[in-house]
Amino acid sequence: MADIFGAPVESALLRVGSLDQVARVDRFVEDDGPARGARRLRVVNGGGLEFDVHPDRALDIGAATINGLPLAWLSASGITRPDAYEPEGRGWLRTFGGGLVTTCGLDSFGPPADDEDGVAGMHGRIGHVPARVTEVVATRELITVAGEVRQTGVFQENLLLRRRITSRVGSTSFRIDDTVTNEGERSHPHMVLYHVNLGWPLLDAGTVVDIPARSVAPRDPDAAAGFDRRAEIGEPVVGTREQVYVHVAGDDRVARVTNEARGLTLTLRYSEALPAIFQWKLTATKHYVLGLEPANTAQIQGRAAARAAGELPRLEPGESRSYAIEIEVEAA
Repeated sequence: MADIFGAPVESALLRVGSLDQVARVDRFVEDDGPARGARRLRVVNGGGLEFDVHPDRALDIGAATINGLPLAWLSASGITRPDAYEPEGRGWLRTFGGGLVTTCGLDSFGPPADDEDGVAGMHGRIGHVPARVTEVVATRELITVAGEVRQTGVFQENLLLRRRITSRVGSTSFRIDDTVTNEGERSHPHMVLYHVNLGWPLLDAGTVVDIPARSVAPRDPDAAAGFDRRAEIGEPVVGTREQVYVHVAGDDRVARVTNEARGLTLTLRYSEALPAIFQWKLTATKHYVLGLEPANTAQIQGRAAARAAGELPRLEPGESRSYAIEIEVEAA
């Protein structure tokens, strides 16, 4: 049994009128701006960890804090309601709110695709599809949020994402367990990427990134120029260009970000079904962000590149694949 703010659960519950005093899920509906009408769930887990779940954005994770300190990078667009999505080309960037976890896929990620399997905008559409919420419950041991997100259309794919988010009461971690099933009648491409977006004050000058891997390669010349400094975070500088690195996972599927000055460490663990993790490093002003992005294929250049390399994952009718990521925070 976990502790709640340093006290055993049973002892803590003798001192409160309701579990809601220390651990709960709050429900909101946004009432203004580009998010107006969207649902939001706030998980408070009794260990100093709080995070938002966005049911109208595939149950993705938005803002998150540990003991009041922000962990996630949030973009200027904010996390909008799903109908603001621009699916064509690179329109995804118009409503990329950042947040701690943004799901990309389910049939394409990376650059836009237009091929025999259909048209897909940048990073796919799943992150803008509302979920059917099936469970929201907080017990003295575990907080759970679960639901189903369906990516489909007439004469199109029919891919169902079943997602379960859990956080132990009194812990400083949460876990996402996903299962994707092809409920259509034909084989379909299946690409999925978990875009974990970390920001200040976890990310700051002196923050160090550790990603054990079998191999690592720069995506392009900008990344190659910073290859030897890929694990280091510096001060924000106007006009800094993004640098992206492709890490092929080793046996230890983990990525760790440490800000020693603040006594903060964030650890991301990801399952064997995710054989690669991309590192998106951007230290420009306003766009001061580190992305850790476990994916089910190392082909970062998208569906066309994966197909050409013979590395495009597919789901046959009735077939399912399961994935998991876990985020844990240590705070002094």
